[in-house]
Amino acid sequence: MPLLAVGTSHKTAPLEVREKIAFPLADHRARVLEIRALPAVEEAVLVSTCNRTEVYGIVSPDRPDCIHDWLSQAAGLAAPEASRYLYTLRNASAVEHLFKVASGLDSLVLGEPQILGQLKQSRQVAQEAGAIGKITDRLFQQAFATGKAVRTETGISAHPVSVAYIATILAKQIFGALEDKQVLLIGAGEMVELCGRYFHQQGIKGLVIANRSLERASRLADQFDARAVSLDQLDLELPQADILISSTASATPIISTVAIEAALRARRRKPMFLVDIAVPRDIEAGVAELDSAYLYTIDDLQQVADENQVERHRAAAVAVESVQCSVTAYMRWLHGIRASESLQRLRAHAERSGEKLALRAANQIRAGKSPEEVLGQMANTLTHRILHGPTKRLREAAEEQDYEMLRAADWLFDSSLTPDSDEEQ
Repeated sequence: MPLLAVGTSHKTAPLEVREKIAFPLADHRARVLEIRALPAVEEAVLVSTCNRTEVYGIVSPDRPDCIHDWLSQAAGLAAPEASRYLYTLRNASAVEHLFKVASGLDSLVLGEPQILGQLKQSRQVAQEAGAIGKITDRLFQQAFATGKAVRTETGISAHPVSVAYIATILAKQIFGALEDKQVLLIGAGEMVELCGRYFHQQGIKGLVIANRSLERASRLADQFDARAVSLDQLDLELPQADILISSTASATPIISTVAIEAALRARRRKPMFLVDIAVPRDIEAGVAELDSAYLYTIDDLQQVADENQVERHRAAAVAVESVQCSVTAYMRWLHGIRASESLQRLRAHAERSGEKLALRAANQIRAGKSPEEVLGQMANTLTHRILHGPTKRLREAAEEQDYEMLRAADWLFDSSLTPDSDEEQ
């Protein structure tokens, strides 16, 4: 039964296609049950984030495309689209892919840590739905261990590459703890939203969002338990702001040097950390000359992001080696499981044959037949029954010139490894 990873990601499909295949978290359980109900699927875990949707499953070799077909139908993709945007990885390739995903090596932002929590959530849903099994459970547990080890050993996540996140880090470097700090965000776009999320997670004292459209500011403020104000209230808000982030579409600066000088006087020269990530700039350049004002522009932050990106790529090169070691360890375990299952079937067949022949032999001896003759016949019959299947397969391999199978048989049935009769237990 092959282990498959079937799906799409930011590397293989544009946003409009990924949106079709994405499944809300509330639907995951129902979707996992649908996949598990497919006749060819024994185990299944569904992973669906903003940048990827993937199914990891154990699938019958007779129906290797069943998950691919299910994803295509669920997303309403025509066959040409499905072939273009969906990938299927098998066995070791599927394992390596998941371990790289868990380590942040396949993310849109190299090394981002959020994916590990999302994978844990996906496994939990599959477990609660009864869709996970021995193989996929071990797969995801080792993926979690690999992702954690990569981040610990390489520090790949220690170098922020998001401009919004770097703003948060710089604020902490300037102020230390942020729990008693007031943050003022100007604008209501994506970058301001990211900054709001990061600062909110830091447990700041208060957050104010100022925007030309008070309605948009209010919608954003609701996400972070913040207060919304219009731009004409900036003069009142500036003296309260320990941290100010501005990102608007204004063609001219909206925050003057005079306004910040007045705010600093009102603050009794308590430091202000200002980040201008707008182009054109929102904050007059003269603010950088003021005492107690720490002004950073988008170029300053981008330079840090670029340097950190280089560090992440260096860490990624080391991380790949760790991933490969984990893949090897998992595949060794998986092959052992599969070998164990084969051995159990072989042993069960031999034991059933032995029990039947032993019962027949006992009946024949009780009927008066010579024990020596009965035992000899029993040994011949048992040998024939055990070797019948392998013998048939080897003849077929010889006829088809399957020399790899013949070499494997020579190795498997090496007579030098067979114990002598007086050594048998």
